[in-house]
Amino acid sequence: MEKIKLIWDFRGPNGKNTAIHHEKHLKEYFKIEKKILIQSGTENLNDMHSLAYAIIEKRDLNEIKNKLKPNRGKILE
Repeated sequence: MEKIKLIWDFRGPNGKNTAIHHEKHLKEYFKIEKKILIQSGTENLNDMHSLAYAIIEKRDLNEIKNKLKPNRGKILE
């Protein structure tokens, strides 16, 4: 099973809190839509850049990408 990490970037002094809030919405989406969410979380890259992420199965990529509009993504090994 190939996994994809979808990433939403949040910049500025409120980026950390926005990323945390966004992750809550990601979890809600996957529960409501009955999609597999392998893992989600947030990362703080520095004081002005944080991100929220969702790790999904590749088979769900197109549907989720079109609905949730991540900023970027990468294939996980």
